[in-house]
Amino acid sequence: MNRRRHGFGLCVSVLLAGAAWAETAQPDPCGGFTWNVAHEQALFAAAATPGAAASDVSQAPVLQPDHLYELSLASQEQVHYAVPPARKALADGANGGLIRFRVASAGAYRISLDLPFWIDVVADGKPIASKDFQGRPGCSAPHKIVEFILPANQDLVLQFSHGVSSHVRVAITASGQ
Repeated sequence: MNRRRHGFGLCVSVLLAGAAWAETAQPDPCGGFTWNVAHEQALFAAAATPGAAASDVSQAPVLQPDHLYELSLASQEQVHYAVPPARKALADGANGGLIRFRVASAGAYRISLDLPFWIDVVADGKPIASKDFQGRPGCSAPHKIVEFILPANQDLVLQFSHGVSSHVRVAITASGQ
């Protein structure tokens, strides 16, 4: 009988230890991207340069690729977008803003955000369709990555909309670095 109790006690101990390990060994919420996002994750691990997105294109700051920025945003109702955001429904209390940027070489680029904002890229007054996107709930380093095919040496406008936060961290990177 002692042998059975000992065996039962051992089984219970193993089960409890397994349950405790399962609770502490949660999967990494940032580990589920199917793209190689090591470059974007490295940028998001660094300190961000603070700045402010503009409410008008003429006032929009110019951001550089391969750099992490933390931008303050305005109430979306105050933003004069270059083109209407592609996402139709405007949420009450949403925030947004505008920045400008250029890329030296034409090709696929990623725009990475730490929060769930809607983004549009505009060139010559027309939106550029996104090529692909990925996001990971529970991850903020980055949370969302949208890929675009961008033209070289052209003024581009990045529009943020439909976000509840008054700040967003953003990086622009060449795809597949």
